[in-house]
Amino acid sequence: MEIIVQRSGGLAGLRITWRVDVDEQPDADAWVVLVDELPWRDVPPAPPEPDRYVYRIECEPHEALLAEGQVTGPWRELVDRVRETAPPHREPPPAPRTR
Repeated sequence: MEIIVQRSGGLAGLRITWRVDVDEQPDADAWVVLVDELPWRDVPPAPPEPDRYVYRIECEPHEALLAEGQVTGPWRELVDRVRETAPPHREPPPAPRTR
């Protein structure tokens, strides 16, 4: 099982992605329990918050989009664990659209 956490937005608009292969972790069972207990179906729409981060959390077949202020409780625990376990992959902000 792979968990992907992607953070985008902020003042610079950078996108950072962390990926963890749970099966390779020494505490894989604890990861599975954490993922299974997340309220995947009860995530309210992320409210627009200029210059704040937005988190996309994916773990097949689940996906959640959370505003920075919504990353609390078990969501915060998962995001923090993924960030502590995996190196970040940075992507430049999207190019401005031209007409």
